[in-house]
Amino acid sequence: MAVALTSTDHTVYSLFYIWLEILLSPQLFHKILGVAFSLLPCPAQGKPAGIPSLLSFMHLPEDGTDQIFATNGKKADFHTTLKKCKEAGGSIATPRNPGKNDAILYFVKSFNTYTYLGIKESLILSKFQFLDGTQLSYTNWHLNEPSGKGKEECVEMYADGTWNEKGRNQNSLIVCQF
Repeated sequence: MAVALTSTDHTVYSLFYIWLEILLSPQLFHKILGVAFSLLPCPAQGKPAGIPSLLSFMHLPEDGTDQIFATNGKKADFHTTLKKCKEAGGSIATPRNPGKNDAILYFVKSFNTYTYLGIKESLILSKFQFLDGTQLSYTNWHLNEPSGKGKEECVEMYADGTWNEKGRNQNSLIVCQF
């Protein structure tokens, strides 16, 4: 089951939260609610900040991890993406199986852009690992990738769900997992 939210209407947000509360466990509902508030812009000088034009969630209960993926549609370089996800209480999206890869791909397609993944090059050139240092147990490399031989140490997801190595300084869609 996937849960997605794309609206600027406050009423729709309220109904969505009520629907989520009925559909999900209380713990998961509060987790999603916390993510939503951490990704919403903050009000400045007493004026309402408004709801972003697109705030999206994806919930994956079927693999037993109760993983939530979220984006606010903004782009950033790799280090800023790591920082923003951490500030929101999560981490950068990491596809550890085909289902999670598809969940991240949903955002890549929805925003028609690429996104960084929680994967980096290891000390052995052209060998990649998850950010926590564990070996990749699932991969979805694009044809002839990885090919950078140490020049590109991060990984991005293409619009077809395949992966490409990439430098750290380009801006890509911020997708976090919680």
